[in-house]
Amino acid sequence: MLSRRLLLTAASALPLSVSAVTASTMGAMAATGGGLAALTSLTTGAKPITVEERQARIAKLQDLMARRGIGAFLVESGSSLEYFTGIRWHRSERTTAAVIPAKGPVIVVTPAFEEPSVRETLQVGGDVRAWQEHESPFQRLAQALKDSGAVGGKAAGTVAVEPTTRFFIIDGIRQVTRDYDLVSGDDLVRACRMHKSPAELALMQVANDVTLAALRYAHAQVRPGMRAADIAALVDTATAALGGRPEFSLVLLNEASAYPHGSLQPEVVRDGSTVLLDCGCAVHGYQSDISRTWVFGTPSTRQRTVWNTVKRGQEIALETAKPGIPVGDIDKAVRRYYEAEGWGPGYRLPGLSHRTGHGIGLDGHESPYLVLSDATPLEPGMCFSDEPGIYIPGEFGIRLEDCWHMTETGPTLFTPLATSVDQPI
Repeated sequence: MLSRRLLLTAASALPLSVSAVTASTMGAMAATGGGLAALTSLTTGAKPITVEERQARIAKLQDLMARRGIGAFLVESGSSLEYFTGIRWHRSERTTAAVIPAKGPVIVVTPAFEEPSVRETLQVGGDVRAWQEHESPFQRLAQALKDSGAVGGKAAGTVAVEPTTRFFIIDGIRQVTRDYDLVSGDDLVRACRMHKSPAELALMQVANDVTLAALRYAHAQVRPGMRAADIAALVDTATAALGGRPEFSLVLLNEASAYPHGSLQPEVVRDGSTVLLDCGCAVHGYQSDISRTWVFGTPSTRQRTVWNTVKRGQEIALETAKPGIPVGDIDKAVRRYYEAEGWGPGYRLPGLSHRTGHGIGLDGHESPYLVLSDATPLEPGMCFSDEPGIYIPGEFGIRLEDCWHMTETGPTLFTPLATSVDQPI
């Protein structure tokens, strides 16, 4: 069984504000069918990442680059650009990117008409260089690399590229200059982003509080005849009322729950329906990811048995998580248990067709991953989902998911595990 220490840790992961909502407001809503007016924001006290913390992130990145002989780091719009500079900007065919040199200030390249908007979230200062519609952003980036002191030539002109940067940007730079050796910056990003700071963990806690409260609200409102879209709308509306920014609300009903990301076949809630919700939100950019599955009406013996097996799989994942072990060992432990119970083997269905979990932070999915092949040592500050579902094609699937972060002594849950198929939230 799950250790008493871990259960207490899970309980303590909920701050007082959420405990109060759970005990009073949410309890009343469940009993009376209370509406959105009963929901109040849980994010008013959430503190965004400070300028000082972003500056410290850049200093760490620059130290890593200097020690590895890398002249500069190139990052386009996306979560890593936000992580280091604060810039929150969408990706499009128009390039917005930054050059972070091994020494010196950041240089940002962006379309001229977008410059005021980009500056709104830039927190670390630096030089913003605009390009007009008829001009090449790649010429601007090449000049930025030169001006940053990233010396040209294969020997000393190594530029690390953020790993999700799109190929057309890399190719565009290569078309205008061959002075730089463009290499993957994945190890730099992992070294900086894998270990969450106390401020990051606090934002993730609030995001998880919001999502759990939104799920509790939706669970109380489900009625016969509802479609997946109806339930998803309940979650999204509640999430916004609770102060979160909805990121995704995946609702899988009946046989669709047997496929981890659903089916195009229309389904509605009826007596005996399996209802699977996989939802998340963002608070100042940091994300949650929680799944709950229950049965509308009375669960069958098979539904109850599979639900209990998945709950035990979640517990085994957490019990296995110890400092220093390869994160893939968590996936292995869950699969051993499932195979002993007759599921699988391996990824075979019926059983667990995906990894046990994924890293999470500014991105809903980020490294490292709880998958057999990932040998990354488990260390304090790493954050993961715990979602070892079981899927039975043609029947139903059960997925329970909670996120946790590693400490010196073991895992700490952001949300308590579901109690039972009858009390899933």
